[in-house]
This record gives sequence, structure tokens and C-alpha cells, in this order.
Amino acid sequence: MADDSTTTIRATFETREAADLAVEHLVQQHGISRPDIFIQSATDRNTAGSVPSGGDAAHEEGARRDAPLEGQIEVSADIASSQFAAVQRSLGHAGALRVSSR
Repeated sequence: MADDSTTTIRATFETREAADLAVEHLVQQHGISRPDIFIQSATDRNTAGSVPSGGDAAHEEGARRDAPLEGQIEVSADIASSQFAAVQRSLGHAGALRVSSR
């Protein structure tokens, strides 16, 4: 009998850029549908990450200050339990600081 149980995997990232890369890994490498992937602040504060990246970092006058850098970003998705190890590796390659499940 095949194990068809699911688990919610969560990963935290310092930048929105890394979180977006993680979403691409989930979609392209693991076949997870975009509507099944959630991106949100890891805290109760609105945030674009905890450090400047991408367009925020490359600005004529230095790093942009108009996007809140209030904390980390969380990416989560429900996946088949059998995918956990492979998805965990992909999230790590994308720059995850922490990966957990529940």
C-alpha cells in the first residue's frame, strides 16, 4: 500500500528573492501547483525580507529604504510525505535558513 499522506513544509528566507527562487524550485522540480504555495512574513510584521536583495540592493542612491525590512519570509506548501527529503534539499539550495514540517 502506497503512503499518500501529506505534510506541510515550511521554510524561512532572508530575502524575497530567495523565497521566489524557492517557489520556482517547488513548481519546476517538484510539480507543486503555484496556488498551493504560500508566501508570507514569518512574523506579524509586513516585510520584504531582512536584508536588501535584487532591485532593492542595486539602486543609484544605495539600498532602497521604501520597502520594510522587518524580518524573514516564510514559504509553505502541502506536499506528499514521500517528497519531504527532496523538497527540503531544494529549499536549502534556494537559500532557506530553516526548513520544518508539521
